[in-house]
Amino acid sequence: MQGMTNYSYAPLLFFAGIGLFFAVFSVGAGALAGPKRYNRAKADAYECGIQPSPHADGGGRVPIKYYLTAMLFIIFDIESVFLYPFAVSFDRMGLFALVEMVLFILTVFVAYAYVWRRGGLEWD
Repeated sequence: MQGMTNYSYAPLLFFAGIGLFFAVFSVGAGALAGPKRYNRAKADAYECGIQPSPHADGGGRVPIKYYLTAMLFIIFDIESVFLYPFAVSFDRMGLFALVEMVLFILTVFVAYAYVWRRGGLEWD
């Protein structure tokens, strides 16, 4: 039985190796086969067609709404990741896990409704 547990990670390692190979191959192939025409315009920062400025509007301060939006994305993204193990082993977990997941989704929905009501999802 001890020898069988060593092979349980083999598919995961296999697919991780394929992904790593594809990433390295893609970067290498792009560097070798891509055109090599450098100019000053390519080296400049691109900000949606607007000339880049060293400071943000308003004296160099970045609006707090930017950070709030980023934190909301991270929070809801992490909460959605918790749903994957439940979806994979839903049939083996039973009623207790179903009740727990409903409570978890309700908690996420309450947080989402709170953020929506406070205007955290509106872009100004």
